[in-house]
Amino acid sequence: MTKFKDRLSQAHILIADGATGTMLQQMGLPPGAAPERWTLENPDTIRSLHRGYVEAGADMILTNTFGGSRLRLEMEGLGERVREINLTAARLAREIAGDEVLVLGDIGPTGQLIAPLGTLTYEQAVSVFAEQAAALAEGGVDAILIETMSDLNEAKAAVEGARQATDLPILVTMSFDTHGRTMMGVKPADAARELWALGVDAVGANCGRTLSENLEAIRQMREALPEATLMAKPNAGLPRMDGVESVYDVTPEIMADYARKFSDLGVKIFGGCCGSTPDHIKATSLALRSQHSDA
Repeated sequence: MTKFKDRLSQAHILIADGATGTMLQQMGLPPGAAPERWTLENPDTIRSLHRGYVEAGADMILTNTFGGSRLRLEMEGLGERVREINLTAARLAREIAGDEVLVLGDIGPTGQLIAPLGTLTYEQAVSVFAEQAAALAEGGVDAILIETMSDLNEAKAAVEGARQATDLPILVTMSFDTHGRTMMGVKPADAARELWALGVDAVGANCGRTLSENLEAIRQMREALPEATLMAKPNAGLPRMDGVESVYDVTPEIMADYARKFSDLGVKIFGGCCGSTPDHIKATSLALRSQHSDA
């Protein structure tokens, strides 16, 4: 049994970290710049980001590789540094996580549409995801997290690619942000059924629009698939512009209150996405551990 599966089998809920991109912007990443570039150019800031979440009580942290596929990195002129970026990001996270905190190798969408909607073939997508997953596994991650997916075919290609590259556990979360569906029209219940049937270790929802919409997506997943291991990593609400800054109005206390509601639906892993900070994760960790001790 892997360390990840051992932790997953324990009774209490696992706390994931919060935002990466919006936190790095607060730490000086220029608007529009690829966070992955800082893995190589500003590793101390990446260490600081991870350390903040570990100190806040996170049981697992994500590598700074959301846009770490070859197709995404080519947009930044970094296409030939896929292995270097993912390997380095995994090692930086592992350095801060130590032996007690889990590291999830983070894989986001390619940014391209799979045929017939786009020009990217399914086989090409599988190859791109396999390349990224292999470097993350080499860097010492405990599991692969495929996140913020809108297209079920792309999510399946990512699972297949990860399986080609490694035998690590795989988690998949999709983003439900358009009338309770993904941008590509996928319903939460359908996503849960199709992804869980692939034999992944957890399914769920991340990002999206609001905490309440994420909660509803998880509720539908739970009803469709009572036996599934569920993960939720919602945004701290929708951002609003305050001058040139994006401001998220969900406070740590609000997120902690919602975390209890997610826990009541049997979510096994809970963290934050865009706009969430170590303060959100600390409040969530305290609330969920208090709830568990009272149970």
